Amino acid sequence: MKVPSVVIGQYIPGDSLLHRLDPRTKILLALAMVVALFTVESPWSYLMLAVLVAAAVLSSRVPVKMVLRGLRPIAFILILTFVLHLFMDPGEELFTIWRLRATHEGLRIGLLTVVRLTLLIMATSLVTLTTSPIVFTDGLERLLNPLRIVGVPAHELAMMMTIALRFIPTLLEETDKIMKAQMARGADFESGGLVNRAKSMIPILVPLFVSAFRRADELAVAMEARCYRGGQGRTRLRQLRFGPADAVVAAATIVYLAAAVVVR
Repeated sequence: MKVPSVVIGQYIPGDSLLHRLDPRTKILLALAMVVALFTVESPWSYLMLAVLVAAAVLSSRVPVKMVLRGLRPIAFILILTFVLHLFMDPGEELFTIWRLRATHEGLRIGLLTVVRLTLLIMATSLVTLTTSPIVFTDGLERLLNPLRIVGVPAHELAMMMTIALRFIPTLLEETDKIMKAQMARGADFESGGLVNRAKSMIPILVPLFVSAFRRADELAVAMEARCYRGGQGRTRLRQLRFGPADAVVAAATIVYLAAAVVVR
């Protein structure tokens, strides 16, 4: 299987246990994982959560390289976060570089923060990698339905989020094509200072916005041609139903996450 260059918003068809789960189960378990990641503090807890994410990746049968490639867009943020914690957090001195003083506490907190963000991205990306956009929209809409009481447009909000996720890979690929076309014409995006690099991005942003608006117009015309009128009275070919597998996986995951939270 060829690994796509862009991971965000991609869906990998399959027949694994994770693919067969109800989308609402996967979304709720991903939220529970996020809560657990920002609750635990013990390194043993992070190890338990890392084992859970690794087991989920293996059971999904999604290429590990693709899941790891999803970390590439935040690599700079991970490095910056680690460096800031290493040199800014007070504590016992580890080593000194010029006037910067690294500490043991900064090293520990920096590593735990990087692990937390890495597991967060991997856990949430598995939801979109194993859920088709249509099913994801239906599941998200069902979860948002109770908010209609306070006037939240559940269907429109779910549709908007799904379209945004779907077009992220398309826009990134379009940006790459525009940059290569501009470089073939002699454009330089790497030399010069920060201001010059920012100015050099203008020839990319203009055609990118034009392309995005054109795609949005084409999508709107296609939806109107298919008589799309919003969620009112809309029927679905496949109804979402919680199955025995959803109950077992949800119960086992919640118990495991609770155990990871209480571990010291």
